[in-house]
Amino acid sequence: MEFGIVQFTSDRGLAPSILAPLIENAGFGAYYVPEHGHIPTRRDAAHPQTGDSSLPDDRYMRTLDPWVSLSAAAAVTSTIRLGTAVALPVQSDPITLAKSIATLDHLSGGRVTLGVGFGWNLDELADHGVPPKRRRTMLREYLEAMRSLWSDEEAQYSGEFVNFGPSWAWPKTVQQPGPPTLVGAAGNEKNFKWIARSADGWITTPNEQDIEESVLLLHRTWADAGREGDPQIVVLDFKPVAEKLDKWRELGVTTVLYGVPDDSEERASGYLTRLAGKLGIE
Repeated sequence: MEFGIVQFTSDRGLAPSILAPLIENAGFGAYYVPEHGHIPTRRDAAHPQTGDSSLPDDRYMRTLDPWVSLSAAAAVTSTIRLGTAVALPVQSDPITLAKSIATLDHLSGGRVTLGVGFGWNLDELADHGVPPKRRRTMLREYLEAMRSLWSDEEAQYSGEFVNFGPSWAWPKTVQQPGPPTLVGAAGNEKNFKWIARSADGWITTPNEQDIEESVLLLHRTWADAGREGDPQIVVLDFKPVAEKLDKWRELGVTTVLYGVPDDSEERASGYLTRLAGKLGIE
């Protein structure tokens, strides 16, 4: 089990090119960022944390582009994994997005992890022409089409939302048939069946800490779907507690992520050093 950092990027926080080296130098193994292209000022969709249309943090409307951010981080690091928690692929063109991700994986030496979400903000999705009741199908098609672009010499895809004929597209991703794809969603049977069919693992939601039953359900669902190996599991944590971390390690959790204060380089560096000490990172 490794430890990583998730930065809620914004135009007021530390640039990824400044924070990412601090994360790597402190001994952490991963750097994750989120995605929101825009936030409609009027929304009917309820935020999972607030239960209504209000936002828990104004950084939702100030988030940096994840692929530009991770590219900046890739240029100044050499070992940490570069992930999204989470990206919203259906808000982009799949062919263009596949090229961005493949280029990042190529330039970083195969360090990309693609964390994706179905999208809680239905108003945001609507502005991209995403039908709310079909967003899961749309995401599945995007991932399947991108994997073809990432791995097939002549890529092609025919679906309800994505269609293109035999095509050439390089670079291919270093990781084949593409970067690990993890889904950030509630830990329930419906989501786990989707993950077992179309992804490589699960990212917990911020509200989930007591995850033992969910992890066991994920493993059963994974096995029932005929998947080999074990799913990757990334947990969003808030405070390191030794007993909790030991339990997660026994459950097969892959990565535990912590937030970071990013209002100044000095404060971020001090926090990362203290957190690494508490986690026993050398």
